[in-house]
Amino acid sequence: MVSRLTHIDQSGAANMVDVGNKDETDRIAIAEGAVKMKPETLALILEGNAAKGDVIATARIAGIMAAKKTADLIPLCHPLMLSKVAVDITPDHDLPGLHVRAIAKLKGRTGVEMEALTAVSVTCLTIYDMAKAADKHMEITGIRVVEKSGGKSGDWKI
Repeated sequence: MVSRLTHIDQSGAANMVDVGNKDETDRIAIAEGAVKMKPETLALILEGNAAKGDVIATARIAGIMAAKKTADLIPLCHPLMLSKVAVDITPDHDLPGLHVRAIAKLKGRTGVEMEALTAVSVTCLTIYDMAKAADKHMEITGIRVVEKSGGKSGDWKI
């Protein structure tokens, strides 16, 4: 059975969910994604020789900043007081490319899945932007929530 979409009201109009009566709980979401690229591009990034500078450091900062701006980007998201956002970027020579994993945390009345997803998405986009001169065929892939905890719907993990 599919539950009703919470961002659509009875008439079918877009609706920001009222979370005022929900209990505050510790909420955590973890998302992941990857940027596939040529082995030479990965080597260029890891050696620190990309024309635009330190790809990994810049992408990490961009992802953290993006998580904090999620409500400005996604129309019906609540502005949240995040207590933590962390972005990890790990090289994978078998991919080849970079794996991105983000965690978002807060104590609040609504989840942080969108913040974790936004962090991963913008991190991947920044990697692409900073390395596109070397590799126009990079692929951003696999962006998804892999774990969440807190709130009425409970905890789950892929």
